[in-house]
Amino acid sequence: MTAAHAPLNVLFLCTHNSARSIIAEAVLNRLGQGAFRAFSAGSAPSGRVHPFALDLLRQLNYPTDAVRSKSWEEFAAPDAPKMDFVFTVCDDAANETCPVWPGHPMSAHWGLPDPSAAEGNESERRLAFADTHRMLNRRISVFTSLPLATLSKQSLQRRLDDIGSAQGAAEAAHD
Repeated sequence: MTAAHAPLNVLFLCTHNSARSIIAEAVLNRLGQGAFRAFSAGSAPSGRVHPFALDLLRQLNYPTDAVRSKSWEEFAAPDAPKMDFVFTVCDDAANETCPVWPGHPMSAHWGLPDPSAAEGNESERRLAFADTHRMLNRRISVFTSLPLATLSKQSLQRRLDDIGSAQGAAEAAHD
């Protein structure tokens, strides 16, 4: 991608938009600076960002001034940015309902356990947020390194799907 191209818009969706999708938005805005512009939203937003997610982002020097929990309806409005990619980051294994995005952006499911549901003492619960950041950072690093301009749509879709699995993320990183 050259500087003449507008950044590609990426929406991270989760149910409550309070932790995973917020962290993913911050990571991609840092790693994909100039090439990607990240957003996050929820199908049933909590209306607040989890304090542990905010603390983690601040500790890692991510900007947090504009971070907020919001509905995906903001991105379905006529004046909303057109999305090129939509990734769900909610966890199917936890019987969590993942939102489905209408339209034709490339999409994939990159499910992760909800760190907000982690149990244990405060240190153990904060560790769940750090693990979420680590996993998202790895997946997003692989995504931002994909040769988007040279991949067919089918090949790109396969790579996006592979990134969503732990094994696939490791394999895609070595392609």
